[in-house]
Amino acid sequence: MKRILTLLIAALAVLTAPVQAQTRAQQYTLANGMTLIVQPDRRAPTAVHMVWLRVGSMDEVDGSSGVAHVLEHMLFKGTQTLKAGEFSRRVAALGGRENAFTSLDYTGYFQQIPATRLEDVMKLEADRFANNRWPDAEFNKEIEVVKEERRLRTDDNPRALLYETLMVTAYTASPYRRPIVGWMSDLDAMTPADARDFYRKWYVPANAVVVVVGDVEPAQVKRLADKYYGKIPARAVPARKPRTEPLQTGLKRVELKAPAEQAYVSLAFKVPGLRNVETPTPEDDDALALTVLSAVLDGYSGARLDRALTQGADRVADSAGASNGLLGRGPQMFVLDGVPAPGKTAAQVEVALREQVARIAREGVSAAELERVKTQWVAGEVYKRDSLFNQAREIGTYWVLGLPLDTNDRLLTRLRAITAEQVQSVAARYFGDNQLTVATLLPQPLDPNRPRRVLPAGGRH
Repeated sequence: MKRILTLLIAALAVLTAPVQAQTRAQQYTLANGMTLIVQPDRRAPTAVHMVWLRVGSMDEVDGSSGVAHVLEHMLFKGTQTLKAGEFSRRVAALGGRENAFTSLDYTGYFQQIPATRLEDVMKLEADRFANNRWPDAEFNKEIEVVKEERRLRTDDNPRALLYETLMVTAYTASPYRRPIVGWMSDLDAMTPADARDFYRKWYVPANAVVVVVGDVEPAQVKRLADKYYGKIPARAVPARKPRTEPLQTGLKRVELKAPAEQAYVSLAFKVPGLRNVETPTPEDDDALALTVLSAVLDGYSGARLDRALTQGADRVADSAGASNGLLGRGPQMFVLDGVPAPGKTAAQVEVALREQVARIAREGVSAAELERVKTQWVAGEVYKRDSLFNQAREIGTYWVLGLPLDTNDRLLTRLRAITAEQVQSVAARYFGDNQLTVATLLPQPLDPNRPRRVLPAGGRH
């Protein structure tokens, strides 16, 4: 009870006043067009330094899937002055840790270091941003690492394989249909020139933001950014052609046979994403209401899907979940999924999942449910901001999506205004067959003699 009270007090504090940490963030534009965002947080003598690029797998073209992720790996393979692996060794010597990530929407590189070593990592990161260099032999080794990563995390993972199948079935024109890691045939055909061309095209100052969060002075960070990043020559960001997803007008269904212990079913409904928090449209309001709906279904222990599908003598599922793609550069989906209980089928789970949404469309949600979701969401934001890394990641994400720095505070304010009627309304409007893709995993016998794969040395993430 005491912990719940603490959460409520923390949540109330956020709901009744803007979060100071967010409002203190300073944004600058360097002479070459690169963005710098600095957010002081003096609770510990540490800092997080990130570079985000507004380029991810959605910016690839057919035949080169996976190149954004492969290039992320190659950024660790040297510059004009650093040998392969030297970047990571130097960060470790500074007492820091580092890594990188690639998504559909963006690519990011980060270091967590003592605040006193910020200049050192800024110098290192600016160097590899501007001067990435490596011999073909390094690419030829690393592409094999990426292929093995694909085998381990996708080809040998039936649910990941089903998700990949779901995406390519659901989307027709959107580049979201391609896997981030790439198709194996594209990886087989990829050349060092493909990675270098992608680097030259997209790794330009105006397509990037430097994010620094921690025990720092914004003015000093700006001077360091001008010194190291500001010297990188300016180049134009390539024009992006719209690849609009056509309207879906009927149910899509796909089945995948793969070695697995249990069946699995995933239902993906096309829904609006959040595009504007300053002057929101009705679709922006719907996107937020859909996120609240997902939390009502699966946002806490004992939520609706858990109670209705996985508990009691008549349970149909071992697990069931719901999620909504609120933010992204491309089209978004609301996903329901579940694993059948022993003696039950994927079809029964599919029916049960849809019935829970239909029930909310008919009967709505209670005031208690709605308040619980809002309180937990806000409390989660309070805890998230205890992490410098999470603060930096939030800032980078908003920049990539073209959203203002105070997006989180705006979202929390709008969250307070979401009504039970709005949640009921989106449950009634977005879950028909026309916008639905259903993917079902049909489990096949496991091979007891198949060796277990291990990601080779060099694998990241």
